[in-house]
Amino acid sequence: MWGCLARGLLCVGEVRLAGFLGRRLLSSNAASGKSNAGQCWNCGRAGGVESGDGFFCEHCRALQPPDPTRDYFSLMNCHRSFRVDVMKLQHRYQQLQRLVHPDFFSQKSQTEKYFSEKHSTLVNDAYKTLQAPLSRGLYLVS
Repeated sequence: MWGCLARGLLCVGEVRLAGFLGRRLLSSNAASGKSNAGQCWNCGRAGGVESGDGFFCEHCRALQPPDPTRDYFSLMNCHRSFRVDVMKLQHRYQQLQRLVHPDFFSQKSQTEKYFSEKHSTLVNDAYKTLQAPLSRGLYLVS
């Protein structure tokens, strides 16, 4: 892992995020956490957000703003049900934190640091809510 960092790459599990120079200035939409229908805040390309988890732009690999309306179950790849595989939930939590934890964005732009904090908070909230049966049940009925 340290070898990748020395070469200017950040290794996150199987994902390698390359650092890019010459980023565009932050638009007002990016600052507010809003996205223009799948348009990347960094490179401006339409349809730039990956179809997978939607965390990174497929063109420039910049972290995108989180979707605050995203369902916790879909975020954690769980069926919307009271019964949840807690081991699978824990594995997904660790996987997501390896992708978006703020410690991995210390050398990135202020915008990506901010988005990382928001993503990490959302993942933490989803994990805490779905881990405990009572909070999971309350979340299901709300």
